[in-house]
Amino acid sequence: MKIITFNDSHRQKHFEFFNSMNHPHFNITVELELTNFLPFISKENLKFTPSVVFAIAKAANSTKEFKWRIRENRVVEHTTVHPSYALHTKASSVFSFCTVSYQNTLSQFLAAAQKVEALMQENPSFEDEPGRDDYLFLSSIPWFSFTAIQHAMHYHPCDSVPRFTFGKYLKSGNVIKMPLSVQAHHALVNGKEMGVLLKLLQHYLDEPSSL
Repeated sequence: MKIITFNDSHRQKHFEFFNSMNHPHFNITVELELTNFLPFISKENLKFTPSVVFAIAKAANSTKEFKWRIRENRVVEHTTVHPSYALHTKASSVFSFCTVSYQNTLSQFLAAAQKVEALMQENPSFEDEPGRDDYLFLSSIPWFSFTAIQHAMHYHPCDSVPRFTFGKYLKSGNVIKMPLSVQAHHALVNGKEMGVLLKLLQHYLDEPSSL
């Protein structure tokens, strides 16, 4: 982890402006194409949700702004950020958090996720580790598609962990698309960085063997 210093005075003013707001997050919802991704995971017999989670986490870990967090009005950059995603369990009618350490490859991540998911099925968790902010929060809504979403979160103080939600994928002709919501703290992330992450994520979905 390292401390980020903005040498550009205008960038520093931008940080201070949005960081002073009561609701500094902004949210964008886009459609991602899964036309190549779904046949790949089907052929390899891979689970859908953790495979999508890994693709998102890989894109986030390759986009430095999504590894930035705010601590006492200072910006820090984590070396790696780790996905914590919603998992439906046998033990309860409501979801559990499933935090899996980020791995370098899809196969390694799925192996790690399988172990954590098995534990959560009988012993669901709903707590983050105190003082830890090297997360990516992810959830899925597989029952329907959507065009916008709003997350429950603390605003005083407001945390700086990005949030991702993906919905039901739909087929139109030969194309399969899925909605993805990306929410981030505006003092750290702008539309440009959103675009960088989404372009990279779509690349991984178009060429899943690269995962």
